[in-house]
Amino acid sequence: MPTFTPDRSLLNPKFEGYKFSPLEYDEVSTHHPLQYKLSQTNVSGRAPLSFQEVQSRVLHNHLAICSQSRRVAYVDAELRVIGVDLDEATLNPTFRVLYELPRPIQSSAVDSLQREYPSAAFADSTSLLVADGYGTLYALRVGDAETAELLASYELSIPPVFGSAQPSVPFRLHQAVSPDGQRIVAVLSSKHYPANAPEPPQPKTHKLPPVKFDIWGVQIVLPITTSAAAQQLEIVWHRRGDDVPIYTMYDASRQAFLFVGSSSYLPINVAPAPSYEPSPDEIAPIPRKGENLDGAPNASDVPKPPPYSWTQTSDSVTLAIPLPSNTPTDHIKVAFSPRTLTVLVEGAPTTPTAEVPVVVPRYTLKALWDGIQPSTSLWTFDRAAERAYGVLTLHLDKAHEGTRWPQVFASTQGGAADDEEVPETLDPSELYNIREALEKYTAALRDGSDASGLGLGSGVPSLGQGERDDDVDLSVGKSACVTWVGVSGEQPASLGGDAHGHGDDAPLQVLSTPFPGSAGTFKPSLVTKNGLDGVVFTLQEGSGPEDAPRWEHTATYSALAFVLASKRDTRFVHHITWKAVFAFESGTQDLGGNVYIYRGASAKENWAKQTVLKVGGGTAGALLGVGLMKIQGKVVVLCLCEGELIVLHGVL
Repeated sequence: MPTFTPDRSLLNPKFEGYKFSPLEYDEVSTHHPLQYKLSQTNVSGRAPLSFQEVQSRVLHNHLAICSQSRRVAYVDAELRVIGVDLDEATLNPTFRVLYELPRPIQSSAVDSLQREYPSAAFADSTSLLVADGYGTLYALRVGDAETAELLASYELSIPPVFGSAQPSVPFRLHQAVSPDGQRIVAVLSSKHYPANAPEPPQPKTHKLPPVKFDIWGVQIVLPITTSAAAQQLEIVWHRRGDDVPIYTMYDASRQAFLFVGSSSYLPINVAPAPSYEPSPDEIAPIPRKGENLDGAPNASDVPKPPPYSWTQTSDSVTLAIPLPSNTPTDHIKVAFSPRTLTVLVEGAPTTPTAEVPVVVPRYTLKALWDGIQPSTSLWTFDRAAERAYGVLTLHLDKAHEGTRWPQVFASTQGGAADDEEVPETLDPSELYNIREALEKYTAALRDGSDASGLGLGSGVPSLGQGERDDDVDLSVGKSACVTWVGVSGEQPASLGGDAHGHGDDAPLQVLSTPFPGSAGTFKPSLVTKNGLDGVVFTLQEGSGPEDAPRWEHTATYSALAFVLASKRDTRFVHHITWKAVFAFESGTQDLGGNVYIYRGASAKENWAKQTVLKVGGGTAGALLGVGLMKIQGKVVVLCLCEGELIVLHGVL
């Protein structure tokens, strides 16, 4: 059963685009140089990294946010744990060294495993867990003192049942929570090194074997037992998937973790669902309602061109009507009056035939939308004998110069059969395209060829006309599945759709995830791709562990997928509910980085606001982490670069 269903009333097909709304950069941002700088260098082994490992490192957020206080932490290039406290009044940060992690000694003669980036997570306002990226987890108590207190250190010892060729591996820390005040449950991820690994790739092929990733749920009992020696982490549960999760979240109301990744995360005793390969018969196109795909098409299967085409200037209206090219001129009767138009073609068929599959329009004293000058209005007929159709062109002089006509004919009460509304042709040269369309239409009826190239419009909104690239637009976002795991590893069927926590069968195309640090301040939500739009699905609070997750479509960022398609250097994309989406570029010393802020708009608004601010690049270096705080009721966004911390405020 699908759990992510868009609400059509919240979609806006008339959305036009984003208008630039500048902000005074110096008024909404402050820059603070780092004494303790970061580094992106973390390659430590000889084995090449897989694509998933490289992508995971690129998207790694180096900033840990404490949602219960105004405190953040990161690990610098020298493995020092740095605490940052923001002043509530001035938003100025204060930096201090909480703890210096021991640096493991590695020999170049030993083929060591690739290490992970150091990572940190707050379990509460005073409990900080730090993973050094080599395979050790440190538990620190953070207070008002200058330094933190080391409570204990832990290692992940992998039991043989998990089929690992390594007894311990480097891991990454994703989240730490204290669900009941009696323990801390932490979520770790690591690359799986299978005991029966295939032979390394030959130098000429460079093709790496497929990789898997382990997701570990480990617990630390409170109060923490201090010890000088490293302790073994207690594994509570384990899952395995094809990639590192792009988003993890703990739902206290359901006492379960949510994982969003490119695959589902299943126990090792459960085989993943095989990829489905459709048969040639199943690849055949699916007919629409009333569509005939067998044999020659019926007339109703092919869309008909409009009965006429028209354009206008400030003082005239030009109308083009297709006629068979063999129509004698004396059979054409046209009469102009100040408010009506008469067009009759003698001998024209009243029903479609094999030779003339369209009905020539007949207008008898047809009321025009506005008045004309009959004495200066005229008509011409371009016979074009080499073609099947000619064009009858009517030139109507407006009685009220400067008045713009929304349509040619006045609407009649109840709607007559010939009251088909035809949109204005913007380019006068397109008037003759109707002749081409009719010839293709006739050919399609005769030989059953594809009639999709009739030039009748593709249904793409005006924002995407001439700019849409299907290959690029389809690649926007990240294909992701949703998996639920109970805090202690249990998996009720209500969480995720099956007994193993795998949610909706159809993968989502995720455009944005919530800001790190927003838990407890805003409801969990995901922005997923729906055509050119970004649809906000908000997770509703549950009544208990047995309550099935319910995702509600609460807002829409119109054309978000379209505008994100042009951002090729995006590192982080996060959102604040329906208010705004932030797309952060990575930024380098040579190329400056920006953050593109797309503000939300209601379904009735055709325009939304966009803001661009400089973040990272130059002396600041690359952007390595972002996070959100709410101070005195206002949203503050932190941007951690290699060489400085940028504080954004007042941007919403």
